[in-house]
Amino acid sequence: MRAEQSRGRRYPEPAHPYRSCYARDRDRIIHSRAFRRLEAKTQVFTTRYSDHFRNRLTHTLEVAQIARTVAAALGLNAELAEALALVHDIGHPPFGHAGEKKLNELMLARGGHFNHNLHALRIVEQFEQRYLDFPGLNLSFEVREGIIKHSRDYSAAEFPQLAEYLLDLRPLLEAQLIDCVDEIAYNTADIDDALEAELLDLAVLRKEVSFFGELYAQVHAVHPAAREKLKFNEALKRVLDALATDLIETTEHRVLASGASSVDDLRRAPKRLAGFSDAAARRNRELKRFLFAHIYNHAAIAEDRDRSVKCLEELFAYFLQTRGSMPASYEELARKEARHVIVCDYIAGMTDQFLLRQHHEYFGNSSLGKSTTPH
Repeated sequence: MRAEQSRGRRYPEPAHPYRSCYARDRDRIIHSRAFRRLEAKTQVFTTRYSDHFRNRLTHTLEVAQIARTVAAALGLNAELAEALALVHDIGHPPFGHAGEKKLNELMLARGGHFNHNLHALRIVEQFEQRYLDFPGLNLSFEVREGIIKHSRDYSAAEFPQLAEYLLDLRPLLEAQLIDCVDEIAYNTADIDDALEAELLDLAVLRKEVSFFGELYAQVHAVHPAAREKLKFNEALKRVLDALATDLIETTEHRVLASGASSVDDLRRAPKRLAGFSDAAARRNRELKRFLFAHIYNHAAIAEDRDRSVKCLEELFAYFLQTRGSMPASYEELARKEARHVIVCDYIAGMTDQFLLRQHHEYFGNSSLGKSTTPH
């Protein structure tokens, strides 16, 4: 996607003298409050185990780094891919996917829904207030489209409010890459952090994830006397490299085989073209299965996750029932829109620790400092 062919911004702006529209989008995302809040949102492990774990922000930076590499190798627009990677998690509520699932349950009970990608669009369109001339960040059409379409398709009949985003067409190739790159980043990083947390049995990993086991055996054959942690690091690095390489090669092969010669051709393809080969997809699933079986559902993590999500549920009910309990700006919005929608927006914007402090303030039984939540 060439920047000069962008469909532009909702509120027209003159071009910048030395930054493309996607470079400006990237910079606006990085300077947003929602982006900064990612630093205080847990990825999987909290600092009670170590200070070295990924949080939602450092995970996002790793996704952006891989996205740039993959996009550049394919000759795509690396600035657009980077902007999409940096914004892809900006709509996550506290406690990751567990928090998202609970918010969605609470909204479904009231005839609504919650989805972190759709919430991210609300953030960049409405909630961020930094500029004199327009609400939100006024991002380019392609970044806004990629926010909602990078990981799934939407029906115009079911989501009429999204009709402007070409729902009958595929997203740009730069956007199609993001979901795969995200999986590469968190599958490998979560294995790394699990070892740091001393929740990972390396022998079990080598046995159950044959892909990792084979690469570890190759490393051990060359460096039999090396420290175990360094051999682990090298094997995991090779896992990441192999998955990224497969994504590049498979996507290139599919695009060439499709006969597409323009962005419009790619948009009209019958299915998405970016992705892993069948073999790499199996390896990726193997990693995921291991993480769910041994890490995400580990008792130490599940207990904290469930307690934290319970705090979220109780706060939702309290704000919903208690007029004047939210900040004045949200209370004002709640007089114009359904209160449960504004309560959801307020909670979704919280960091993990802020939500737990709020819960402690109103209920006095916070599990402050103990939240540990898988994405």
